[in-house]
Amino acid sequence: MKLFLVAGEPSGDRLGAALMAGLKALSPDVRFEGVAGPLMQAEGMGSLFPMEELSVMGIAEVLPKYFKLLARIRETADAVLASRARALVTIDSPDFCLRVARLVKEKRPEIRVIHYVAPSVWAWRPGRAAKMAKVVDHVLALLPFEPPFMTAAGMTCDFVGHPVVAEPLARPEECEAFRGNGPLILALPGSRRGEVSRLAPVLGQVLAQVKSAYPLARVALPTLRGVADLVGELTVDWPIRPEIITDPMRKRAAFAAADAAIAASGTVSLELAANSCPMVIAYKLHPISFWLMKRAALIDTVTLVNLVSDTRAVPEFLGPECQADAIAPALLELLQDSPRRQAQLGAMALTMQRLGQGGEPPGLRAARSVLAAL
Repeated sequence: MKLFLVAGEPSGDRLGAALMAGLKALSPDVRFEGVAGPLMQAEGMGSLFPMEELSVMGIAEVLPKYFKLLARIRETADAVLASRARALVTIDSPDFCLRVARLVKEKRPEIRVIHYVAPSVWAWRPGRAAKMAKVVDHVLALLPFEPPFMTAAGMTCDFVGHPVVAEPLARPEECEAFRGNGPLILALPGSRRGEVSRLAPVLGQVLAQVKSAYPLARVALPTLRGVADLVGELTVDWPIRPEIITDPMRKRAAFAAADAAIAASGTVSLELAANSCPMVIAYKLHPISFWLMKRAALIDTVTLVNLVSDTRAVPEFLGPECQADAIAPALLELLQDSPRRQAQLGAMALTMQRLGQGGEPPGLRAARSVLAAL
């Protein structure tokens, strides 16, 4: 059985790798083609082109690469058709993946299309579900409240849990290298070059205020190899020089050892929750992109911990509110045994429970769902 998988960013690569491992466990004869990141490639799949080309977010950011992305959409759809795969499994990145699915369905309506990660129609652009149902047959949902939105639009959908609940955490002895006299802060400016460029200066200003309160504070900055060079350039003048980490094992230890984090919005909030690391969320978009998204939003928070736990325990500083003078006091409060810190720890524990912690690994649940859909 051959499946064509398409992932468009690091979070999708993690989902795809876990799904591939589950599929191989349940159906050892399965074969894969598609667009993959390093984790999916480690599971035995080549990539049609570098996945990083698709890691673009925001309307203003996409426009300069529009025609190249169109060419990649056509190239990917042609590869799906040539592969004679049993199904197309698209993983997140809906603006790219669903355009590929549309071209494939036009030529081969019988091919099953499975989309991994339900689009956040509960957050903005609810009409996407009906449009998606024209080209998608089955959806794998990460969040427990999402299936009704998908089935109402005419697709089948299973809640499979989030893979973060099954990822191994660092052991105490692995964290010893991060022990010190001052607090350890995680700085997480994002995985895309654009968001790193916008957020890194703000994080540096926040850390200046942290250093005033905690002269012995240390900073760890886990990042991807593809942006490590840029991170190094943008942090050279930070008042606390960060340790830039690309090794996965050391990153895991840093997450477990950290006292608090300042992070870009995204799935990293769930990684922090899995490690019981309180956080402040900060994010800067191009002003036009932020204005458009703000107008379309149906919810008052973008942080998954807040959404899944049905709390607002994690403070957010988005768009024009992403200012160091506002962020620093919130981060400093989390470095103390404050009521806000305790509230976050409770919200994070509830989030992990609701995402399936302690149950069957989500990658295996996703694989069962895919095979059932076929």
